[in-house]
Amino acid sequence: MDNDAIQDLFSGLGPVTIKRMFGGKAIYFQGLIVALEVQNEILLKADEVSAPAFEAAGSRQWRYERKSRKPVDMPYWSIPDDAFDDPDIMTEWAKLAHEASLRRTK
Repeated sequence: MDNDAIQDLFSGLGPVTIKRMFGGKAIYFQGLIVALEVQNEILLKADEVSAPAFEAAGSRQWRYERKSRKPVDMPYWSIPDDAFDDPDIMTEWAKLAHEASLRRTK
């Protein structure tokens, strides 16, 4: 996904900053990471508070696969399908990702 498409996807949240990161992209809002682009997929930040909502919406958690090691579940979840068609829904999920980042800094 190019940077303009990412900016558009997160436009309801506000202006985001996009930085290259390990072959993907990190997406920041107000200086906090809210999402990653990994293998052309946007993954939203979640934590123990918000992860159940992502799971209930049918999202899947990113699992980092490492050679000869046990896979690691990462705190990022796929965007629920209905969010791609409705900017208001996408904004709500993006807000949850931002809130998870805010809780992480405390």
